[in-house]
Amino acid sequence: MKISYDSRYDVLYLKFGEGTPPVTTRHLDEDMSVDIDEAGRIAGIEVLAASKHVDLGAILPVSVEQ
Repeated sequence: MKISYDSRYDVLYLKFGEGTPPVTTRHLDEDMSVDIDEAGRIAGIEVLAASKHVDLGAILPVSVEQ
């Protein structure tokens, strides 16, 4: 699993495995989405306004991609 956090936009992304596109994105609510691969497995989870939903101190440091 790879965890990426962009502090500028407060976006957290959890990537599971090395799955390849295409994926289908399912929006759970306005801040959370799940990417599902062709086999029906979770490929990734995106959390917008991450600091509002996740204890970032518990998972930081992470690689920051900008």
